[in-house]
Amino acid sequence: MNIKPKILVIDDEPSILTVMKANLKREGYEVHLAENGMIGFEKIKSYEYDTIIADYQMPKMTGMQVLEEMQMMQIDVPVIIVTAHGSIEQAVDAMQKGALNYLTKPINYDELVTVVRNTVKQQALKKEVKRLRREVDSRYNFSSIIGQNEKMRAIFDLITDVADTDATVLIHGETGTGKELIAKAIHYNSYRKNESFVRVNCAALAETLLESELFGHEKGAFTGALTMRIGRFEQADKGTIFLDEVGDISSSTQSKLLRVLQEREFERVGSNETLAVNVRVIAATNRKLEQDVARKEFRQDLYYRLNVIPIELPPLRDRVDDIPLLAVHFLNRYAKKFHKNIEEIDARAVQLLMVQSWPGNIRQLENVIERAVIKEKGNCLTRETISGCIRLPQAHSYQYFINEELSFNDLKSELVAKFEREYISRILKRYDGNISRAARHAGIHYKNFCEKMKKYEMTKWDFVNTK
Repeated sequence: MNIKPKILVIDDEPSILTVMKANLKREGYEVHLAENGMIGFEKIKSYEYDTIIADYQMPKMTGMQVLEEMQMMQIDVPVIIVTAHGSIEQAVDAMQKGALNYLTKPINYDELVTVVRNTVKQQALKKEVKRLRREVDSRYNFSSIIGQNEKMRAIFDLITDVADTDATVLIHGETGTGKELIAKAIHYNSYRKNESFVRVNCAALAETLLESELFGHEKGAFTGALTMRIGRFEQADKGTIFLDEVGDISSSTQSKLLRVLQEREFERVGSNETLAVNVRVIAATNRKLEQDVARKEFRQDLYYRLNVIPIELPPLRDRVDDIPLLAVHFLNRYAKKFHKNIEEIDARAVQLLMVQSWPGNIRQLENVIERAVIKEKGNCLTRETISGCIRLPQAHSYQYFINEELSFNDLKSELVAKFEREYISRILKRYDGNISRAARHAGIHYKNFCEKMKKYEMTKWDFVNTK
């Protein structure tokens, strides 16, 4: 059901009140009337109006006094003042003191409808901007970042300290660990929060396109440059630019990025004009840049310029104690989004989530919960529903797990642990939690099988089918 915009008309002439109400109601507005300023102001304190129309001169309390009282009480509703015929002085006085617009007597009712329509639209836009700002403030408030893990608490403390500075930040973490969320939290809790947050995925563009994307280009700078284009650094002026996957940029672009970080100036592609920019830089990567520096694949001076404030985001497998909190957070988000009455996650489902390796990290967990909310028929997210939504990598997809930054032995140990956890989990599920049958099938001594279950924090009850 559409809510009609509310209009309050304050005038001491009954005929004007009657005609205004008739015209505005015909346009679909809900119209309230007041025969003087005192009555009108009481209504303003009681109702939330979208526009107020008040006569400039009235007994007891004038339209201008109503406007002044509203300003003193910080009531942010647009006011249209009705002035006497030919009184330019009244119109100027009203506008200077905060009225959004004015009408003159005798009132042209076509003009009335047009002025009110524009004012209501402007007020609706202002309300929407405020709502979006509250939503952004809520979503990227430090308290909205989920985590009680010790490493995450240390990160919260660090970003709280650096948010309101201009220090360059370099965020390192695997894919899906929440690097962009941290970057936005820093931006939206800084003095730059009302300016632009501009994200650039440095890995998604070819070298020639990335330079134009970052710095812009002039018309005719290269084939296909049919118009002048403003780059991302210019778009982010006075705000924050987030350079995602910064480790993937070419050596020539690294040189130009270094200059921006050092001098805060650059030229568009195809131009000799130097442009200054006031921007905070936050970069992110899943690469070990210090190793790329050692291999001469990334400029050392650029690395030091970026790595002023390093933030290391742990993978989800290293913050298992945060999985229940994250799961509940995503449950609430998607239950609301899909209008599902799901109030909790079954304890056995949470246990199942906590024994996964989560190579896709928080993003993968979020996807699993989203699918589970869609599929769940009851008011509790069950282990069976969760289990059906966890998509495990195929046995041949070892490249999905390989992290070439690790040594051979460390990587081998990690892969063996992932294999053991997954294999034991599947066998126990197959035999409905019966440890003896699972151990016999696996060809592992019962005692050794139990030790491996303990190592991966599994119990038989995690795999008992209660259906």
